[in-house]
Amino acid sequence: MVNTHDADAAQLAELGYKQEFDRKWNGFQNFAISFSIISILSGCFTTFGQAWANGGPVAISIGWPVVASLIMIIALCMAELVSAMPTAGGIYYWALKLGKPIHGWMTGWLNLIGLVAVTAAVDYGFALFFVTAMNMYSSGFDPKDLSNLYPTDLNQIFIVFAITILLHVLINIYGAKVIHKLQTINVYWHVGGVAAVVLILVLIPTEHQTVSWMFTERINLNGMNGGSTEGLGYWFYVLPLGFLLTQYTITGFDASAHVSEETGQAGKAAAQGLWKAVAYSAVAGWILLLAFLYAATNVEMMNEWFGFSPVIFLTSLPIFWAKLIMVLTLVGQFFCGMSCVTAASRMCFAFSRDGAVPGHKFWRKLDKNNNPSNAALFVGVFALVLTLPALIKVPDRVAPLAFYAVTSVAVIGLFAGFAIPIWLRFKAGDSFKVGQWNLGKHYKWMGPVAVLEIILVSIYFVLPVVPTANWFSPDFDLKDANYAPIALLIVIGSAYIWWLAGAKKTFRGARKTIND
Repeated sequence: MVNTHDADAAQLAELGYKQEFDRKWNGFQNFAISFSIISILSGCFTTFGQAWANGGPVAISIGWPVVASLIMIIALCMAELVSAMPTAGGIYYWALKLGKPIHGWMTGWLNLIGLVAVTAAVDYGFALFFVTAMNMYSSGFDPKDLSNLYPTDLNQIFIVFAITILLHVLINIYGAKVIHKLQTINVYWHVGGVAAVVLILVLIPTEHQTVSWMFTERINLNGMNGGSTEGLGYWFYVLPLGFLLTQYTITGFDASAHVSEETGQAGKAAAQGLWKAVAYSAVAGWILLLAFLYAATNVEMMNEWFGFSPVIFLTSLPIFWAKLIMVLTLVGQFFCGMSCVTAASRMCFAFSRDGAVPGHKFWRKLDKNNNPSNAALFVGVFALVLTLPALIKVPDRVAPLAFYAVTSVAVIGLFAGFAIPIWLRFKAGDSFKVGQWNLGKHYKWMGPVAVLEIILVSIYFVLPVVPTANWFSPDFDLKDANYAPIALLIVIGSAYIWWLAGAKKTFRGARKTIND
């Protein structure tokens, strides 16, 4: 009988790489890292206000299942790709093999900036909620007076954010031997935590919203479309901006591919881990969000706070239960950030292994535990740099618009990177050599649908979210600007200029680390 790890190493050798990582992850742990990065205990809490302010309950109750179904199609397309090519580089390696070096080059940079951005967004969201929880636990906090709820010191939030990033980098460096086991713990925490939050919000409040309100109420708080919830401007501009809640929450599932070189029976396990993480998160996330809406009876207060989710708990529950929910989400968010660094460091390692990152010899180096510690440091440093605009105070805003921008960069970077290999696989047709898990003939319609969804999302999430963020308006205010397009243009433009300036001569794709 052939040892499964030997078979995995042989498949990796066929792709051009020698086995460098230890294959200590099983199928459940592979699923767990994507489930952890999706983290409905993180995204559903921290970006709930984005959907509430842009669309209202309909953006959540109806928008979530619609958008999640489209993301599921993207995940299924990617599962087929990872089954055929289970490598740490994942997304960009697929683009390399199915297209030309330029496809792999641009995909790699999109994926890397997306993974760095999602790390920054998750950990900044954690810092925001951590300081909010500190305020709730302070001796002078009055749940009937929420004026002291939201943290106003952006320096304090950023310090917590920086400490969190540092802790996650250190865990990934010094906890390399146990980090796969922490993913298992995280899954159980999310399952138990989500169940607990739903039960608390359903059973404890004395009043609830009607089901009709949950599925029909429309809200527009950011002033676009003149603040109206009527007409095409609401349905085709305001409401889609609220879909960031779903698109941001259900992302990062490419993590299953990035740890595939550490997973046993990767051709099957990584594919199943990827699509199952999306499917389970989509269903559980919808139930969780419906529980939020069911308990959101103080609409006036929610509007005043632009849908800041802790306000739901404080206005519908006794303070003990509100504090408990905050603890449950904070632990889940911390685990999520840890997993983000794990996935991003593997991507940085793989991209560096092929010589695409400046200083690649340093970033691709493994430590004595066969762990990409230097790459984890890369992720932490650049996540901090990307989030520096969050130090800019914007008056009359509940959350820094920089947080919206970072989440937009994460969504566009990751999903745009996904679109390239999905489209190339579609063009390859039946000549594509499928793996153990595949779509059969369904790729013919799934591929175009997946790419179209990504194009539309990428357009919407670089648009202004408040009137003063319109670059062409006389009332334009730079502090309100969505800097996602600037950040993406810098990365994409620099990567392309670099390509033209010389990388097209030096970057020839995957550099074999094993002899024929």
